Amino acid sequence: MSELKSTGRPFDISKREVWEAWQKVRANKGAPGVDGRSLDDFESDLRNSLYKVWNRMSSGSYFPPPVLAVEIPKPHGAGTRMLGVPTIADRVAQTVVAGRLEAKVEPIFHPDSYGYRPGRSALDAVATCRQRCWKNDWVIDLDIQKFFDSVPWDLIVKAVEANTDQPWVVLYVKRWLQAPVQMPDGTLRQRDRGTPQGSAVSPVLANLFLHYAFDAWMARRFPGIVFERYVDDVVVHCVSKAQAQYVAKAIGERMEQVGLRLHPDKTRIVYCQDGQRRGSYEHTSFTFLGFGFHQRKARNKRGQYFNAFLPAISKDALKRLSAEVRSWRLHNRTGHTFSDLVRRINPIVRGWMHYYGAFHRSAMYPLLSRINAYLVRWIRNKYKRLRPMKKAIQCWQGITVRYPRWLAHWAWVTSVPRVW
Repeated sequence: MSELKSTGRPFDISKREVWEAWQKVRANKGAPGVDGRSLDDFESDLRNSLYKVWNRMSSGSYFPPPVLAVEIPKPHGAGTRMLGVPTIADRVAQTVVAGRLEAKVEPIFHPDSYGYRPGRSALDAVATCRQRCWKNDWVIDLDIQKFFDSVPWDLIVKAVEANTDQPWVVLYVKRWLQAPVQMPDGTLRQRDRGTPQGSAVSPVLANLFLHYAFDAWMARRFPGIVFERYVDDVVVHCVSKAQAQYVAKAIGERMEQVGLRLHPDKTRIVYCQDGQRRGSYEHTSFTFLGFGFHQRKARNKRGQYFNAFLPAISKDALKRLSAEVRSWRLHNRTGHTFSDLVRRINPIVRGWMHYYGAFHRSAMYPLLSRINAYLVRWIRNKYKRLRPMKKAIQCWQGITVRYPRWLAHWAWVTSVPRVW
């Protein structure tokens, strides 16, 4: 597929681009769209499937099907949102366009834009935010109300047109914006604004829109004020309450100009209270990318404790992970071996540790200890001779000593809570 060249078509889209887009789609996995066709189904007739995508895109006859609406938890424990799931073929087509756009716009993006960009991550944004909170006393915790549902199409298209000389890129972006959403009950919902989360092209469109609507505007209007933006999640740092109030008002007016609105209740001005900054104000904490920032005890290199303004896993994120652990019902899986449970748990918990354990990881210890408690209950339920608590604990301790690397989180926590 990748060796063939495109010829005699209105739009210059190579088959190699389509092939490379498929590779990314396959690596990202994902559920079927409205056609019910899975990745395996698509791959079973891969050559013909990719040829159809290329043929229609390069001839201008590609029209996207509706996206499937699926309600999912928001990242980092912030409630739920409606995700739009395109078909596999549509994901491939979107990835082709996203690749063309990203190559053009990546060099112009602001250094403090972190979302869905190569070489940048949410943890990078949190690390930068932590350092700047030490240097600046105030934060504006911005919440753009229903960004993905509200972003105006005309400004998205205008931003795309300013960054490509390929008419087919603009054509297909317009078609994807206008594609209806198929609701869970099967009805089709037409849209007149917004871009569905879950589509392969939405992240670059969101970043491009907010580059002009926020990043570049901030650089012009407030060049001395720093911020971190992860798509529509934004934190702005200020030196005084008066400055924060002035900048927040200006940002609110700017959002109104570009067809958006700051959430009146969730957008807040926060004082970064710690051992040195002891003022009393209404808001002294905020959440950013699943991490709660507030005053915490820290220890310096000499082992001395002090109060610092630091991030750790947020209460909402911790609540969501705890609910997931409960849903596993580990203690009732007596038909499984311990090795079976390890294979199920490790990939998930290792991911949690990598992300949420990056800052103040001790905040995760109670959750990890609770996983251990469920496994001790599993031992008691599976082996009658170990039903007495004392024997079950002894068995547990023996396992952790003999196989200290068996479970990923044992590198941090092997204890079992006394009350569970």
